[in-house]
Amino acid sequence: MTLRTRLCDRLGIEHPIVNAPMGGGDAPATLAAAVANAGGLGMIGGTTVGGVPWLVEQIRRVRELTDRSFGVGIISHFPNAAELQAAALDEGVRVIAHSFADPTPFVGAAHDAGALVLCQVRTVADAAQAAAAGVDAVTAQGTEAGGHTGRISTLPLVTAVVDAVAPVPVIAAGGIADGRGIAAALMLGADAVWLGTRFIATAESGVSDAYRARVVASTADQTILTETFDLATGRPWPEGVAGRAVANRFSARWHGREDELRAWSDDERRAYATLPPESDVEEQAVWAGEAMSMVQSVESAGAVVARLVAEATRVLAERPGAVLGDATS
Repeated sequence: MTLRTRLCDRLGIEHPIVNAPMGGGDAPATLAAAVANAGGLGMIGGTTVGGVPWLVEQIRRVRELTDRSFGVGIISHFPNAAELQAAALDEGVRVIAHSFADPTPFVGAAHDAGALVLCQVRTVADAAQAAAAGVDAVTAQGTEAGGHTGRISTLPLVTAVVDAVAPVPVIAAGGIADGRGIAAALMLGADAVWLGTRFIATAESGVSDAYRARVVASTADQTILTETFDLATGRPWPEGVAGRAVANRFSARWHGREDELRAWSDDERRAYATLPPESDVEEQAVWAGEAMSMVQSVESAGAVVARLVAEATRVLAERPGAVLGDATS
């Protein structure tokens, strides 16, 4: 028995598992290559302060580490989104993922270069817009997800998006970190899953050891959906999008006082942006989702993929019979 869907064939992968292309350097070449080598779709988070030079370096590094399929994800409402996509396509990347914006301006150039386009959405209306733009797959991201997300839960969102965009394949995201979650998403009609929090707590992610340790030590009820971290840095996000992170001293101090953060001076924002590394887990965002309750240790990304595939395969093989009973009896 093999865990495989139609999207695996389109993407050139063995298993329907995608690591979220987390920005800011959290999903670098090492993570993308490790997931690819394990049979999933490895994704580089292309939007960082390093811009195009960093992205090109990471793409070339992935190719040193694997000969398997990988892609690049872009935060598409940022002003350098088109530049990042062009650089990725020039480097021969053939899977591009867009998030947080209408993908229409990006699809034509990607398809002309022979690339597939994925688009992450948070509402059914956005899913329909992405499908109309001609994307090759839609990622339906529920509010349980870590990082920037919407406000609809994964279970109803994935179900509604599958119905709304058929026959376009759907990738499920938000709150999935074990084989049971993968099996559930596939039963909803998704053709793959997109995991962020589980891959943050791997040796290959781009976060600090303190960040990984905080994710492992935290649980679902310790997350907070808040705008405080974005307001402090002066980086606004589209309407209806906030950030899910581990609650810490900063969020405790400022959540509910958003207007005061909006009034910060440039000097205050610069001071926040230059906080020392040792302050990061209490004063800066530890982006992570409600799946933290299922993340018990830091592992290699390859080990995570192998275990998830085994768990999901076992659930899909055993659970239907347990629920429906023996059809021959």
